Amino acid sequence: MIFLNKKGKSIESLSLSSKAWKKFKKNKIALGSFYFILLTIAVGILGYLITPDSTPDANNQILQLSVKPPGTKVKILLVKKNMEIKKVSLIKKMMYGQESPYYHIPIDSFGFKGNNLIAELYTGSSPSKGTVKEFKLSQIVVGSITNKSDDELKSEAEKNNLITQTYLLGTDQEGRDMLSRLMIGTRVSLSVGFIAVVISLLLGIVIGATAGYYQGRWDSFVMWLISVVWSIPTLLLVISITLALGKGFWQIFIAVGLTMWIDVARIVRGQVISIKEETFIEAGKALGFSTSRIIFRHILPNITGTITVVAADIFAAAILLEAGLSFLGVGAQPPTASWGSMINANRGFIITDSAYLVFLPGICLMLLVLAFFLVGNGLRDALDNKSEASQLVGA
Repeated sequence: MIFLNKKGKSIESLSLSSKAWKKFKKNKIALGSFYFILLTIAVGILGYLITPDSTPDANNQILQLSVKPPGTKVKILLVKKNMEIKKVSLIKKMMYGQESPYYHIPIDSFGFKGNNLIAELYTGSSPSKGTVKEFKLSQIVVGSITNKSDDELKSEAEKNNLITQTYLLGTDQEGRDMLSRLMIGTRVSLSVGFIAVVISLLLGIVIGATAGYYQGRWDSFVMWLISVVWSIPTLLLVISITLALGKGFWQIFIAVGLTMWIDVARIVRGQVISIKEETFIEAGKALGFSTSRIIFRHILPNITGTITVVAADIFAAAILLEAGLSFLGVGAQPPTASWGSMINANRGFIITDSAYLVFLPGICLMLLVLAFFLVGNGLRDALDNKSEASQLVGA
């Protein structure tokens, strides 16, 4: 359908979502932030499939490699564990990781002597002057006695059990790969934000919409409850709920979600009060539509834009809140890779040459939160049709 403005110029009618997306794409900063969020979501979903360390929680500790700078390259001798390590499916590995079937032993140099591999253990200094240790080839390759010849074992060891590991972002004080920990930490932050948004939207929309539509005593009670919850500092309230539910990964989801619904309920209530007096709502009542149909099929679709903007802000606030709780030790517990707990564990290095251990998770946290706020601001501008309508009228 084509409309004409005052000057006779044609104006193509687009759906609200199409107009909003077209306007949102013009905001390069918001669009770039949106793509950055999509990238972090992809990293969070793929998880252990793309991390250099695919062990559960990226927790492969090699104490000899404690606090190594970014770009460190180390020769690693993989010694087969003398136990059966069950190989998990691709989906389970993506979700929970795969326990390594090898012991990881850093070495500086190696050589073969008969059916033994002689290795000089890694010290990090030059010359290394490390301890020289002998390993049976059968122990390295299969973890137990085998009928394979020494030449076969030597060939397999050189091919599969001697690797060079590069730590692009260095290691922490437990000798764990920082890049892997940061990538898995993305999943923790996004999960907390997503669950918080779901819980807050479910509670906030239902409570706010019914309070604004019915008003009366229910509305008074809701406003009283909002005032009471608002009077308590958010962090203190979340800590209280966390202590009541217990420390842990899932408990923090519920605790954050139960404190974030207040803003949604307040905004939805105000929007419903302003919309319910519109003519099309009165027409729906006259036609005998049920209350639930009027609220969920006629009122809420008209405030979807507002709810979307609030959801983006809640997502960012939930990520910050989770990081703060983990920093205080009441959030995700070790060895879970949470950015907040990583900052807390490495805060002592901030005045040393290894300050990157604190800055890296801090920068990741800052970028992700900033991206959600910028996307929220972009959505707010894109969904504001008042300025667009005035421009069309004056065109």
